[in-house]
Order: sequence, then C-alpha cells, then structure tokens
Amino acid sequence: MRRKRIPASDRVVPSEILEQAKKAVQSDRLKRRTGKCVVCGGECSPTSSEQLCWVCRRLKISAWHESEQQMPAQE
Repeated sequence: MRRKRIPASDRVVPSEILEQAKKAVQSDRLKRRTGKCVVCGGECSPTSSEQLCWVCRRLKISAWHESEQQMPAQE
C-alpha cells in the first residue's frame, strides 16, 4: 500500500518559512566553522563555547582533572 503524495499547494508549512529556516541554519553553521582557536589558531570545535579546538579543549579538561586530584594531597 502506498501513501498519497501531498500536493505542493497543500503543504503544512509555507515554502517561504522553510527557506528562511534553511538560511538561518546555514548561517549558524558558517559562524561556528569560521572561528579559530584562541590558543593554537586551529579550527574551533563546534561544542566549545570558549573558542578552543578539540585538542586544546581536551588538554584543558585533562589539566583540570589533574589539578583536582593533586589538591587533596597538598592539604
């Protein structure tokens, strides 16, 4: 059994709104990709809010982890 095709005129969301949404998503993606890492100048990680590449971000997390482990030993 096949589904009936929806005619272009009976769309739920108007095509103008779809085009605006596509353009907004594309501009957001371009903004994320153009950023450079503040430490090494590499391409920014999309998950980083501090403008770090994935390597520098991982090094930062590792440094935090090591400093947390050393603090109880010093006290």
